[in-house]
Amino acid sequence: MHTESLLMGNENRELIRRMVQEFVEKNVRPHVMTWDEAQIFPVDTFKTMGQLGIMGVLVPEAYGGAGLGYHEYVDIIAEVAKVCGGIGLSLAAHNSLCTGHILTFGNERQKQQWLPKLASAEWIGAWALTEANTGSDALRMRSTAVLDGDVYVVNGSKNWITHGMSCDVAVVMARTGESGRSRGVSAFVIEKGTPGFTYGKKENKLGMRASETTELIFDNCRVPRENLLGAEGEGFKQAMNVLDGGRISIAALALGIAKGALEAAVKYAKERHQFGQPIANFQGISFKLADMATEIEAAELLIRQACELKNNGKEVTKYSAMAKYYASEMAVRCATEAVQIFGGYGYTKDFPVEKYYRDAKLCTIGEGTSEIQKLVIAREVLQ
Repeated sequence: MHTESLLMGNENRELIRRMVQEFVEKNVRPHVMTWDEAQIFPVDTFKTMGQLGIMGVLVPEAYGGAGLGYHEYVDIIAEVAKVCGGIGLSLAAHNSLCTGHILTFGNERQKQQWLPKLASAEWIGAWALTEANTGSDALRMRSTAVLDGDVYVVNGSKNWITHGMSCDVAVVMARTGESGRSRGVSAFVIEKGTPGFTYGKKENKLGMRASETTELIFDNCRVPRENLLGAEGEGFKQAMNVLDGGRISIAALALGIAKGALEAAVKYAKERHQFGQPIANFQGISFKLADMATEIEAAELLIRQACELKNNGKEVTKYSAMAKYYASEMAVRCATEAVQIFGGYGYTKDFPVEKYYRDAKLCTIGEGTSEIQKLVIAREVLQ
């Protein structure tokens, strides 16, 4: 019985992969460089993805989602990222951060209120933890939320927020207690249109340029008390839990970018002739491809281990950090080698590998730098 259901699961995953492949080939690939050059965040494309069910991958069907697990989620992000890392990043941020936070920590009323709109992409979601002076040191955030009767008055700003300009709703972490204390942070759902909630500067980025990144600004923004997620003071703990799942997303994103770089490099190595033969015949090139392929497989196994633990509700902190750390650094190495294999052409925008090279780097920074992942892993190992 178990084997039967496993086979059925694999068949479903293959169908989902093919559906996503067809979608990105038709709706993303023709526009990749236009969106990248002009830093266009294609909201309409995400609305269409919502109709396919991939904007609420992990959301139960009861709330309008696809009700799938982490293996399917990784498949979907990787397939999108093989074509465009920026679109893959936005897909991941919407699913695992904003939507994932409400799904995990919202009460029934909050889930009913926001999840169907997010899962269908009627609304685009953002998630706001980072500030200008508090990246890895999030406990010392300066944004505050002060209770005034039945509302919290939120003041401050957030930086590096994916979909900060285009989002309809954001999950925002703000200080309700002392700076530096884990019980001093709370999480709030804040809808766009709430007076005092605006966006600021849009970042001009090296890569992931189709994924919008902006400031969020809160100026005496009055948020209803019922928009508090969980209890007051639980926001930081919630955010760390959300990042455990989010790190699987970034690992999947890195995996897709690396696979895209490898596919492009293999194709080029077979087609490009030097000294009367394809460059794939030369050991210097074939060994690069062998290393890339091996590292991709190793990264995927780490990611699948994290998925299995997450699907079964088990402790995932160590494995999600390992997967994110290894996969993101691997993607940078693979993208670098792909550019090298293409030679001078790899340095031009006429070929796809320069974009993989630019996009891959973000994976080693976003949702916890590689150095932070090593701290997390070391802490787990030394327990």
